[in-house]
Amino acid sequence: MAVLPIRITGDPVLHSPALPVETIDGDLRSLVRDLFETMDAAPGVGLAAPQVGVPLRLFTYGWVDEAGARWRGVAINPELWISPPPAGEPDVDEESEGCLSFPGERFGLRRADRAILRATDLDGQSFEIAAEGWLARIFQHEYDHLDGTLYTDRLGEKDQRIVAKITRKVGWGRPGVSWMPGVDHLED
Repeated sequence: MAVLPIRITGDPVLHSPALPVETIDGDLRSLVRDLFETMDAAPGVGLAAPQVGVPLRLFTYGWVDEAGARWRGVAINPELWISPPPAGEPDVDEESEGCLSFPGERFGLRRADRAILRATDLDGQSFEIAAEGWLARIFQHEYDHLDGTLYTDRLGEKDQRIVAKITRKVGWGRPGVSWMPGVDHLED
């Protein structure tokens, strides 16, 4: 297993739709182990394959809810159904999220309260999870990565200007920029 560098906004793999997984084999199992290790080292609650430069439709997730239930798994070739997001401005205390591909920043974003995830696991078995709250948010965030969308792409105009300013200031927004979990600085 290995911790992999995480791509930062501007890398083409983050802004393009990922390809379906065709075969579950040893290479894919190794990638999933690396995704979990990288996600845990970051630390994060989800990580999509495009975030480590692999343009495939899969993501890992790992989160413990308020009741102590542990949610951890991999979603291969997922489909996601969501309820309509609530209208209005996000509550920045309750609806803020961040992204390992836009590290160190958090912005308020409205997401659907409920989501149904249908996917395949590493054994090739189909599964379905009806999620609410934070888990539904995780699934939406990671699923967006598979379609080439970062959460910063969904922000309002004011926050979009802040994102653009940060991107310019720190030298992101171009191919090849990544960071390695466990290292405090970003590297090319």
